[in-house]
Amino acid sequence: MKFIYQTWWKVLAVVIIFYTLIAGFLGGVPKTFILHETIRNTYFHVPMWIAMFTVFTISVIYSIRYLATGKEEYDLIAVESANTGIFFFVLGLITGMMWARYTWGEYWSNDPKQNSAAIAFLLYCAYLVLRNSIDEEQKRAKISAIYNIFAFPIMVVLIMVLPRLTDSLHPGNGGNPAFGRMDMDNRMRVVLYPAFIAWGLFAVWIATIRYRIRLIEYKKNEIN
Repeated sequence: MKFIYQTWWKVLAVVIIFYTLIAGFLGGVPKTFILHETIRNTYFHVPMWIAMFTVFTISVIYSIRYLATGKEEYDLIAVESANTGIFFFVLGLITGMMWARYTWGEYWSNDPKQNSAAIAFLLYCAYLVLRNSIDEEQKRAKISAIYNIFAFPIMVVLIMVLPRLTDSLHPGNGGNPAFGRMDMDNRMRVVLYPAFIAWGLFAVWIATIRYRIRLIEYKKNEIN
Protein backbone atom coordinates (compact mmCIF):
# COMPACT_ATOMS: atom_id res chain seq x y z
CA MET A 1 0.00 0.00 0.00
CA LYS A 2 3.01 2.31 -0.18
CA PHE A 3 1.74 3.49 -3.56
CA ILE A 4 -1.13 5.27 -1.80
CA TYR A 5 1.21 7.57 0.11
CA GLN A 6 3.42 8.51 -2.84
CA THR A 7 2.73 11.87 -4.45
CA TRP A 8 4.29 11.70 -7.92
CA TRP A 9 1.30 10.01 -9.53
CA LYS A 10 -1.10 12.50 -7.94
CA VAL A 11 0.88 15.41 -9.35
CA LEU A 12 0.96 13.65 -12.72
CA ALA A 13 -2.82 13.23 -12.66
CA VAL A 14 -3.42 16.91 -11.87
CA VAL A 15 -0.97 18.12 -14.53
CA ILE A 16 -2.47 15.94 -17.25
CA ILE A 17 -6.03 16.88 -16.28
CA PHE A 18 -5.19 20.57 -16.62
CA TYR A 19 -3.52 19.80 -19.96
CA THR A 20 -6.60 17.96 -21.24
CA LEU A 21 -8.95 20.70 -20.03
CA ILE A 22 -6.99 23.44 -21.78
CA ALA A 23 -6.30 21.45 -24.94
CA GLY A 24 -9.81 20.03 -24.90
CA PHE A 25 -11.46 23.43 -25.03
CA LEU A 26 -8.89 25.32 -27.11
CA GLY A 27 -7.29 22.70 -29.34
CA GLY A 28 -8.36 21.94 -32.89
CA VAL A 29 -10.91 19.22 -33.65
CA PRO A 30 -12.10 17.71 -36.94
CA LYS A 31 -15.16 19.22 -38.59
CA THR A 32 -17.73 16.46 -38.44
CA PHE A 33 -21.37 16.30 -39.47
CA ILE A 34 -23.91 16.51 -36.60
CA LEU A 35 -21.22 16.43 -33.88
CA HIS A 36 -19.53 19.72 -34.73
CA GLU A 37 -17.99 21.23 -31.56
CA THR A 38 -19.73 18.72 -29.29
CA ILE A 39 -17.02 16.26 -30.29
CA ARG A 40 -14.95 17.90 -27.54
CA ASN A 41 -17.11 16.03 -25.05
CA THR A 42 -15.09 12.96 -26.04
CA TYR A 43 -12.33 14.28 -23.77
CA PHE A 44 -14.67 14.16 -20.78
CA HIS A 45 -17.35 11.54 -21.44
CA VAL A 46 -15.12 8.62 -22.40
CA PRO A 47 -12.47 9.17 -19.66
CA MET A 48 -15.24 9.02 -17.04
CA TRP A 49 -15.93 5.45 -18.13
CA ILE A 50 -12.22 4.62 -18.10
CA ALA A 51 -11.98 5.97 -14.55
CA MET A 52 -15.05 3.96 -13.58
CA PHE A 53 -13.65 0.72 -15.01
CA THR A 54 -10.32 1.37 -13.28
CA VAL A 55 -11.72 1.59 -9.75
CA PHE A 56 -14.34 -1.13 -10.35
CA THR A 57 -11.49 -3.42 -11.38
CA ILE A 58 -9.60 -2.55 -8.19
CA SER A 59 -12.80 -3.19 -6.23
CA VAL A 60 -13.32 -6.69 -7.59
CA ILE A 61 -9.63 -7.57 -7.14
CA TYR A 62 -9.77 -6.64 -3.47
CA SER A 63 -13.08 -8.46 -3.02
CA ILE A 64 -11.29 -11.60 -4.22
CA ARG A 65 -8.37 -10.87 -1.92
CA TYR A 66 -10.75 -10.39 1.01
CA LEU A 67 -12.38 -13.76 0.43
CA ALA A 68 -8.93 -15.35 0.21
CA THR A 69 -7.46 -13.72 3.33
CA GLY A 70 -10.31 -12.34 5.43
CA LYS A 71 -8.43 -9.05 5.95
CA GLU A 72 -10.92 -6.30 6.75
CA GLU A 73 -8.74 -3.69 5.04
CA TYR A 74 -9.29 -5.41 1.70
CA ASP A 75 -13.05 -5.20 2.15
CA LEU A 76 -12.73 -1.48 2.89
CA ILE A 77 -10.68 -0.93 -0.26
CA ALA A 78 -13.26 -2.87 -2.29
CA VAL A 79 -16.25 -0.90 -1.04
CA GLU A 80 -14.61 2.52 -1.34
CA SER A 81 -13.39 1.71 -4.85
CA ALA A 82 -16.95 0.71 -5.72
CA ASN A 83 -18.29 3.95 -4.22
CA THR A 84 -15.82 5.94 -6.31
CA GLY A 85 -16.72 3.93 -9.40
CA ILE A 86 -20.40 4.73 -8.95
CA PHE A 87 -19.52 8.43 -8.74
CA PHE A 88 -17.72 8.28 -12.09
CA PHE A 89 -20.54 6.11 -13.45
CA VAL A 90 -22.92 9.00 -12.74
CA LEU A 91 -20.56 11.46 -14.44
CA GLY A 92 -20.36 9.16 -17.45
CA LEU A 93 -24.14 8.95 -17.67
CA ILE A 94 -24.61 12.72 -17.27
CA THR A 95 -22.02 13.66 -19.90
CA GLY A 96 -23.48 11.05 -22.22
CA MET A 97 -27.02 12.37 -21.77
CA MET A 98 -25.88 15.93 -22.42
CA TRP A 99 -24.13 14.80 -25.59
CA ALA A 100 -27.16 12.79 -26.69
CA ARG A 101 -29.37 15.87 -26.31
CA TYR A 102 -27.33 17.76 -28.92
CA THR A 103 -26.60 14.89 -31.31
CA TRP A 104 -29.59 12.54 -31.01
CA GLY A 105 -32.22 15.16 -30.11
CA GLU A 106 -33.08 14.01 -26.59
CA TYR A 107 -31.36 13.16 -23.33
CA TRP A 108 -32.61 9.57 -23.28
CA SER A 109 -33.64 7.81 -26.47
CA ASN A 110 -33.77 4.22 -25.17
CA ASP A 111 -30.66 3.40 -27.15
CA PRO A 112 -29.33 -0.10 -26.29
CA LYS A 113 -26.12 1.41 -24.91
CA GLN A 114 -28.04 3.80 -22.67
CA ASN A 115 -30.40 1.13 -21.40
CA SER A 116 -27.59 -1.34 -20.72
CA ALA A 117 -25.64 1.33 -18.85
CA ALA A 118 -28.72 2.13 -16.74
CA ILE A 119 -29.14 -1.54 -15.80
CA ALA A 120 -25.45 -1.79 -14.91
CA PHE A 121 -25.76 1.31 -12.75
CA LEU A 122 -28.69 -0.20 -10.84
CA LEU A 123 -26.63 -3.35 -10.43
CA TYR A 124 -23.99 -1.44 -8.48
CA CYS A 125 -26.58 0.58 -6.57
CA ALA A 126 -27.91 -2.79 -5.38
CA TYR A 127 -24.40 -3.58 -4.14
CA LEU A 128 -24.54 -0.57 -1.81
CA VAL A 129 -28.07 -1.44 -0.69
CA LEU A 130 -26.91 -4.97 0.08
CA ARG A 131 -24.05 -3.73 2.24
CA ASN A 132 -26.29 -1.39 4.20
CA SER A 133 -28.89 -4.11 4.80
CA ILE A 134 -26.55 -6.43 6.74
CA ASP A 135 -25.41 -5.45 10.23
CA GLU A 136 -22.90 -8.19 11.05
CA GLU A 137 -19.53 -7.06 9.67
CA GLN A 138 -17.99 -10.34 8.49
CA LYS A 139 -21.22 -11.59 6.97
CA ARG A 140 -21.73 -8.24 5.20
CA ALA A 141 -18.18 -8.26 3.85
CA LYS A 142 -18.35 -11.82 2.53
CA ILE A 143 -21.78 -11.54 0.90
CA SER A 144 -21.00 -8.16 -0.69
CA ALA A 145 -17.62 -9.45 -1.92
CA ILE A 146 -19.30 -12.40 -3.64
CA TYR A 147 -21.92 -10.08 -5.13
CA ASN A 148 -19.18 -7.71 -6.35
CA ILE A 149 -17.27 -10.52 -8.04
CA PHE A 150 -20.37 -11.53 -10.03
CA ALA A 151 -21.56 -7.96 -10.67
CA PHE A 152 -18.33 -6.89 -12.39
CA PRO A 153 -18.44 -9.29 -15.38
CA ILE A 154 -22.19 -8.70 -15.75
CA MET A 155 -21.49 -4.96 -15.90
CA VAL A 156 -18.82 -5.52 -18.57
CA VAL A 157 -21.24 -7.62 -20.65
CA LEU A 158 -23.99 -5.01 -20.32
CA ILE A 159 -21.80 -2.09 -21.34
CA MET A 160 -19.22 -3.61 -23.68
CA VAL A 161 -20.81 -6.71 -25.23
CA LEU A 162 -24.60 -6.59 -25.54
CA PRO A 163 -24.80 -3.15 -27.28
CA ARG A 164 -22.43 -4.46 -29.97
CA LEU A 165 -24.88 -7.22 -30.87
CA THR A 166 -27.62 -4.84 -31.99
CA ASP A 167 -28.05 -1.58 -33.86
CA SER A 168 -27.12 1.46 -31.81
CA LEU A 169 -26.65 5.16 -32.32
CA HIS A 170 -23.68 5.06 -29.99
CA PRO A 171 -20.25 4.88 -31.68
CA GLY A 172 -18.55 1.50 -31.40
CA ASN A 173 -21.79 -0.51 -31.38
CA GLY A 174 -23.93 -2.18 -34.01
CA GLY A 175 -21.30 -1.63 -36.68
CA ASN A 176 -21.02 2.06 -35.84
CA PRO A 177 -17.25 2.76 -35.62
CA ALA A 178 -15.55 4.62 -32.79
CA PHE A 179 -12.21 6.45 -32.64
CA GLY A 180 -11.77 5.97 -36.37
CA ARG A 181 -10.66 8.30 -39.13
CA MET A 182 -14.23 9.49 -39.63
CA ASP A 183 -14.63 11.01 -36.18
CA MET A 184 -11.13 11.51 -34.77
CA ASP A 185 -7.66 12.58 -35.81
CA ASN A 186 -4.21 12.74 -34.19
CA ARG A 187 -4.96 16.16 -32.68
CA MET A 188 -7.65 14.55 -30.58
CA ARG A 189 -5.72 11.41 -29.74
CA VAL A 190 -2.87 13.33 -28.09
CA VAL A 191 -5.48 14.79 -25.73
CA LEU A 192 -7.83 11.84 -25.28
CA TYR A 193 -5.32 9.10 -24.47
CA PRO A 194 -3.55 11.12 -21.74
CA ALA A 195 -7.03 11.92 -20.37
CA PHE A 196 -7.62 8.18 -19.92
CA ILE A 197 -4.52 7.97 -17.73
CA ALA A 198 -5.22 11.18 -15.82
CA TRP A 199 -8.83 10.46 -14.89
CA GLY A 200 -8.00 6.85 -14.08
CA LEU A 201 -5.33 8.03 -11.64
CA PHE A 202 -7.67 10.68 -10.26
CA ALA A 203 -10.31 8.03 -9.57
CA VAL A 204 -7.72 5.92 -7.72
CA TRP A 205 -6.73 9.01 -5.74
CA ILE A 206 -10.32 9.61 -4.64
CA ALA A 207 -10.71 5.94 -3.73
CA THR A 208 -7.55 6.00 -1.59
CA ILE A 209 -8.74 9.08 0.29
CA ARG A 210 -12.09 7.42 0.96
CA TYR A 211 -10.32 4.23 2.05
CA ARG A 212 -8.07 6.06 4.50
CA ILE A 213 -11.06 7.85 6.03
CA ARG A 214 -12.99 4.57 6.30
CA LEU A 215 -9.93 2.84 7.84
CA ILE A 216 -9.66 5.54 10.53
CA GLU A 217 -13.35 5.12 11.34
CA TYR A 218 -12.97 1.33 11.46
CA LYS A 219 -10.02 1.47 13.86
CA LYS A 220 -11.83 4.03 16.01
CA ASN A 221 -14.84 1.72 16.28
CA GLU A 222 -12.54 -1.17 17.22
CA ILE A 223 -11.10 0.86 20.10
CA ASN A 224 -14.55 1.84 21.32
